Amino acid sequence: MRLLSRRLFWPCMLGLAGCVRLGPGFQSPGEAWVDEWRSPAIEQASERRAGADIREWWRVFEDPVLDRLIAEADAYNANLRIAGLRVMEARAQLGIARSGRYPQLQQLSADSVYLDHNESGGRNPRDSQFWQHSLGLDVGWELDFWGRFSRAIESADAAYFAAEANYEDVLVLLRAQVADTYFALRTSEARLRVARRNAEQQKRSYEITERLFSSGQSDELDLQQAKTQYLGTLSSIPDLEDQVARTRNALAVLVGRPPSQLPELAEREGLIPLVDRAVLDEVPAELLRRRPDIRAAEYNVAAQSALIGVAKADLYPSLSLLGSIVWSSSTLDGAPDTLDLVGGPALRWNILDYGRITNNVRVQDARLQQLIEVYRDSVRQAAREADDAARGLTKALERERILREAAVSAERSLTLASAQYREGYADFQRVLDAQRALLVQQDAYLVTRNGAVSNLIALYKALGGGWRSAQPRLDAASRAQMQQRTDWDDLLDEPEGGSPPTSYQEGDHHE
Repeated sequence: MRLLSRRLFWPCMLGLAGCVRLGPGFQSPGEAWVDEWRSPAIEQASERRAGADIREWWRVFEDPVLDRLIAEADAYNANLRIAGLRVMEARAQLGIARSGRYPQLQQLSADSVYLDHNESGGRNPRDSQFWQHSLGLDVGWELDFWGRFSRAIESADAAYFAAEANYEDVLVLLRAQVADTYFALRTSEARLRVARRNAEQQKRSYEITERLFSSGQSDELDLQQAKTQYLGTLSSIPDLEDQVARTRNALAVLVGRPPSQLPELAEREGLIPLVDRAVLDEVPAELLRRRPDIRAAEYNVAAQSALIGVAKADLYPSLSLLGSIVWSSSTLDGAPDTLDLVGGPALRWNILDYGRITNNVRVQDARLQQLIEVYRDSVRQAAREADDAARGLTKALERERILREAAVSAERSLTLASAQYREGYADFQRVLDAQRALLVQQDAYLVTRNGAVSNLIALYKALGGGWRSAQPRLDAASRAQMQQRTDWDDLLDEPEGGSPPTSYQEGDHHE
């Protein structure tokens, strides 16, 4: 009976290992209001369409140059590459956590000692010189009674998902930034073209007044006013040229190039599209939950929740299985070789921790509550961003329609004022006022049109559009460089399962 109980003891202990998992199980901090959330502004600024792909929202602009630039940014942008490398780092961290399933101590030792032993005095003095060799293997395995290692794996697993979601969030931001910068460049080009055209028109008026003043047909006031207006418009051109150059350089860096001229931009210079609404494939509430930064915030909550269990495990005793094999040999005559096998359990329990462990549990719990609040605030901020962008799009389109009509009226006013001045029915001041109004209205129209495009991009970004990519997380050159430096095994390869799930509960554990 005693022998039977001994045989059953250790299998039972091994079976119990890992069955108890201290700490709270993960609960999604999801906000209940999201399920019922509706935004009249988004409903007004968007339409549902079957088959619409919000993952490639920029194609609504039907601009092949923009399509090429976004594809290039996906492949070469530095921030996206860094985010991909952080995914590789998270995979390696997950591998570290998984190693807790196996014996934590696996140590091989070997030594050789030369001894010169001298005995003097007595009846049989003797000298002994010999070598003593030993080889040992020590193994220690802490059983996962309280879920310390399984919780650590759970935390690293969620952190890996968070790194994947952060990568996709960088992708969303990058594509929106490329599109926004691209259309900001097109707007600056269009404003520069308008300023140059108006400057040329004002220059002609200035030259006419100069000739009239020289011939005595006009007073100096008309000349100076015409010159002032012309030079004022001319002075805005260098600033607009600088804006074009700076925006072009910013766009080049975004797509992974050094600052350059980007010759392909000559194809559609100064062309600003006008799309009056966003095309969505799901209701906004579902799109909000799919936002990568929201998913990353949820994964961070899951990772921290598991760390509470890791901290709580320190409150309880840990049981380890220890074993050693030691072989020793000596060159001393008559000394036998020995082989010793040592094994047994070891119990450790930190009972005098002076509140350190308990307070560490509290620290982890406080951090969890912080991350829950971060998640809830992220959801609210996401909803605000989407609502603001949708309303901004609607109002920018309203203003665009008004300013378009105003620009047409300003152009007509200049034509009439110029004709009346030539025929002597109006003074030159009316021509100057009409020229000034035309420049102001045309410039405001272009700025407003860009504002509508920018708000549309912001709406797609706020709803998490563009978070999937066919590009690998790691480019081929970086992979080759890292493999040459370090043995990464297969960790740098793309996972077969594709992207992580859209919620941590859906994915459960990535083990």
